[in-house]
Parts: sequence; C-alpha cells; structure tokens
Amino acid sequence: MTAITVIGHGPAAHRLIQRLRHHGHRGPVTVIGAEPQPAYNRALLVSVLDGTLPAAGLALAPLPPEVRVHTGVRATEVDPRRRLVRTDDGAEHPYDVLVLATGSRAILPELPGADGPLAPEIRAPHTLAGARPVDKGPVVVVGGGLRGVEAAYALGRAGHDVTLVHPGAHPMHRLLDERAGALLTAALRDAGVVPETGRRVSGAEPGKVALDDGRLLAAGTLLMCTGGRPDTALARDAGLAVRRGVVVDDRMRTSDPHVYALGDCAEHPGCHGTLASAWDQADALARTLTGDDGRRRPARHVVRPRLPGLAVAVAGPPGTPGTPGDDEQIVLSDPARGRYGRLVLRDGRVHAAVLVGLPRAVASVGQLYAADRPLPADRLALLLGMDGEYASSAELPDTAVVCQCNNVTKKALEQAWRRGAHDLPAIAAATRATTGCGSCTALVRQVCERAAQP
Repeated sequence: MTAITVIGHGPAAHRLIQRLRHHGHRGPVTVIGAEPQPAYNRALLVSVLDGTLPAAGLALAPLPPEVRVHTGVRATEVDPRRRLVRTDDGAEHPYDVLVLATGSRAILPELPGADGPLAPEIRAPHTLAGARPVDKGPVVVVGGGLRGVEAAYALGRAGHDVTLVHPGAHPMHRLLDERAGALLTAALRDAGVVPETGRRVSGAEPGKVALDDGRLLAAGTLLMCTGGRPDTALARDAGLAVRRGVVVDDRMRTSDPHVYALGDCAEHPGCHGTLASAWDQADALARTLTGDDGRRRPARHVVRPRLPGLAVAVAGPPGTPGTPGDDEQIVLSDPARGRYGRLVLRDGRVHAAVLVGLPRAVASVGQLYAADRPLPADRLALLLGMDGEYASSAELPDTAVVCQCNNVTKKALEQAWRRGAHDLPAIAAATRATTGCGSCTALVRQVCERAAQP
C-alpha cells in the first residue's frame, strides 16, 4: 500500500486527506503540522479576531483515527533520495508519496522602532496565534487588500477604534474599480473605520505609528495584513523546481515524481490562491493518488469578502474587468443606495463581474458564473435581484443550497439542528457548512436561529 506523508495541516491538506479516503485510498497517511492545533478554517480567522467566534469554532471535522496526525511538529528537511521527512522532534517519516501543503508565510515589512519599549503590539492575523481577540487599542490595520478590509470592517463593527492604512487609491484596489471602491470606502466609514488611502506606515514609537506623510496615529495594536508569500524553503532545499511557489503540473506533481504540492505553496497558471482553488487542487490530487485521471479542472475565480451587511463579490480573472474585443458590459450604478454592479459578458456568459450592495445578484451571478451558464435575457432584472433568488433564511425553500462550497441545503441544516447540532461548530461537523469560504456563516446562523424557534 502507498504510504503518503503530508507536510502541512491547513484546509488544503485536510481536504486532500478526506478525498483520499473518499476515493478509496487505504494506505497509511501521516500528517505533519507545525501549529499546535489540528486543521481549522483559516477563512474565518477574522471571526476570532473580533470575538465573534472562539478559536475552537474554526476547527474542521476530525480526520479518521487511522490517519497519524502530528501537531506542533515542524518538518526540517526533505530527503528525496531516501524518501524521508525529518522533523524538529528528531523523528524520521518515510514516504512513498510526499505532499507539500506548507501554505504561505505572512509578509511583515520592517518598521523602524517596532521593537522599542511601549511600541504597539504588532502581529499578523495569518494564523490563530496572530488572530487572537484584540484587547489593546486603538487598532491600525496595515494593508487594505481582502484580509485587511475584512479585519478593519469586523473590528470597527465590534466597537474598536480602527484606522485602515492602504497605499492604493481605495481599499481592494486590485479587485475593485473606482466606483465599487468608493462604495466600499463609504461602508468602512459607516462601520467606524477611518480609511487612510494612498499612505504607508513608515515606523513605530511608543503608543503610535508614523505615516509616510509625517503624521502620527495612536496605536495599541498594529495588524499587518500585508500579504503572504509561498512557503517554499523545504522544497528549495530538497532541490525541487521553485519560482515564486513550488512549480507543479496539471496533476500537482513537482519536478520530483514522488513529490506533489498544493495550496498556497504551489505555483501553476490555474492556481490563484483562493480556498476554492485549493480544494480543486486537493480533489484532483486525491484522484491522481488513487489511480484516476487527476488533471485539474480549475475552479472559477470568485472572491467574496466576509463583510456582514454588505454584499461584495468579484468574479473572473484577477484585475478590474475591462472591455476586451467585442465583450458586452452591463453596468448598474446607484451610489445613493450603495449599489453597484458591473458585468462583462462574453458569448452571453459572465466573463467577469464586480458587485457591491446587491446581495441577490451576488448569489445569482455567482452561480451562473461558477456553472458557466448563459445569462437570462433580462440582465437588469438579474442585477436587481428579480430572478427568484432569496435574501433571508425565512424566504428559503428547503431545497435551497445555503453552503455552496459543500452543497448543504437548508433542510440539511435544520435536520442537523434537530439531531442536536446546536451551535456553529456542531453544525459544521455535522454538515461541513461554513468550512469552505465561510461566506455562508451569517445565513447558516439565521437558519439555525429559526430552527430553534418553537
């Protein structure tokens, strides 16, 4: 039987191991995870940061008992010649197949004065250790990309004094065009966040941080949401082909035929750093390792920030939707009501989209894009949400899919509740709802709250 060793214990590795069992792999599986706790849903780290969920609420479903999981252990060396992984506890783990799921490391720019006495607490909410609840204010969030916006918005809504410092013209400027960015900025202000766009943090001193224009901001906590880079050290030292990430082919195979890579550490034109992409890679690799055709079927690129009360979605190739060739555009702009939608259509299908403040359109356009289905004739009705989608759990029929990642219906959630799953972790364990991208969390809660009513 093939012995598989996995380095890394994040959502991608967790998904791979589940799918291996699903596809019939019965050989030994060993997992080496550097963090002290088992796999958890990193997409929901902001919910720990703002106190909405306890850390235990992020735990993914336990793996089968026959899977050997080593937590709090760091892999220090891969020996491709002997097919061994060495760890910092002195152990050696042999493998027939090795999977690198080492993820990414937070990028932490050097800040003069950051290590001085009484400087703000500096951390990156990249793992549970960095995402513990904030207890020292005011908070300065550095970086207005996806994670920075989610963190600032959540902490602002939780009552913290928050400033978001971002070098771009508006938050999430690589994903949102100017009008969508303006609406997002307004929503952040409404949540109590002060946006400082076009600015960078240049240093720290007791109780303050300095901006590049010389101003000082009061700060008890500095959250560094400045991106990450693939963790490739083990692969590079083992002689594998590495560019920015570990280079893989369509079957997630590295330059060593016995070593594979997936998730944030892998580099392939079809890998774009989202959880959906990581799951797509895990499913493909599980098929490969169980003898099936494991060529990747790339997931379509959709970004849905977790911003309760504000529906935002970006679909399509990364970057602001443009107007290449004969592509058709449908635009709805209603700034007074905080609504904006822009669809780029190709051959009657969604090629790219930006949606803000249109929750029903986010659901319906997202489904049409994911399935690559033709749009209905009335495109304006689609943007306005007149297409039969549902806005709240009360309107949902039993057959409505609440968790798109795991195809969990409203009926399945209610059944799990009646069987005793009376909180979010129990619901997640019973149905896997919320364990994907996490964007369904609020609606799952609504369904459960209604199920609890007499």
